[in-house]
Amino acid sequence: MQLGDKMPKELVQKVVSSSLEKFPLLSDIMKKLNENVEVVAKISSKRLQETKDQKKLLLLTLVDRSGSLRAVDWHNAEENFEKLSEGDVILAKGRIVYFEDHLQLNLDKSKDSVRVMQEEEYDIERFVETTPEDIEKLQRKLKELIDDIQDKEIRNLLKELFEKDEQFFSKFIKVPAGVSVHHTYIGGLLEHTVAVASICKKIWSVYENALNKDLLIAGAILHDIGKVQEYTITKKGFEVTTEGELKSHIALGVEILQSKAKNVQISKGKLMQLEHIILSHHGELEWGSPVVPKTAEAFVIHMVENMDAKLARFRSICQKEKKNGNTKLWSEFDKHLQRRIWLGGFDEED
Repeated sequence: MQLGDKMPKELVQKVVSSSLEKFPLLSDIMKKLNENVEVVAKISSKRLQETKDQKKLLLLTLVDRSGSLRAVDWHNAEENFEKLSEGDVILAKGRIVYFEDHLQLNLDKSKDSVRVMQEEEYDIERFVETTPEDIEKLQRKLKELIDDIQDKEIRNLLKELFEKDEQFFSKFIKVPAGVSVHHTYIGGLLEHTVAVASICKKIWSVYENALNKDLLIAGAILHDIGKVQEYTITKKGFEVTTEGELKSHIALGVEILQSKAKNVQISKGKLMQLEHIILSHHGELEWGSPVVPKTAEAFVIHMVENMDAKLARFRSICQKEKKNGNTKLWSEFDKHLQRRIWLGGFDEED
């Protein structure tokens, strides 16, 4: 396998649900007005209520990573209310209609118009947000960054991990960079890594005499590799693994690096500097690093990865507020950034 060649398309197919052709996402389903459809979605809420003529109806809110859709059962309301639970993933059959200024799914009359799906019948990725970036382009950029490393020992070490270890790489392009703060979606770690390494490369072009380019780029690519083992995708979404809870991605990252280093020839000094970058990239002891950055390369990587994480948080807050229709100038206070975020243009306030 060569990073950036055949593998990306195969891996991207795994990232995108294999059942999307047969069961499109809700955003596509909602385009099928007045058509009969089959929907795979998760129940986020359910409510049984009565009409004016005392007829029972069941209201469901269905969600996937693309959005939400109201579903209404006029025919088997009480039976399905008892059968279905919030959090269930269901296969529902019905018709997309427009009702009271909203699109909704009217479930079919038949008893099998809705059924709970087993975990092995669907891909959890359907319900987890995906990076807005092009995953194939990110992978090509990662390959270019690795190929640009001139030091043969360092370059071979990265190829050992990102090209020869298909299992590692397939996870690397899927896991998030975090579960609550930044890049919290499929492809988040890949996006964050490429951004950090790309920015570090530009910084080197300004400080060529102060930085080792190969150590800087390699360290930027490696700094978060432990997150491949720290995070996993479950029915509930992204979760921290037992390994992640007990060791953290920093310790796991060093373990991964040391394991791969056994398969290549690399000097003790180079390996130690790369280990130091992983260990120190959080910057401060109180932020989770067992040691503060003590090389110029480690210092730059800490500053850049911290900046990229915070900018991603800014972007996430602004996009969420816009999606929710918020027309206010300021966001609510964000505990991670320790501030409110300006949402409006500079010409909107006196």
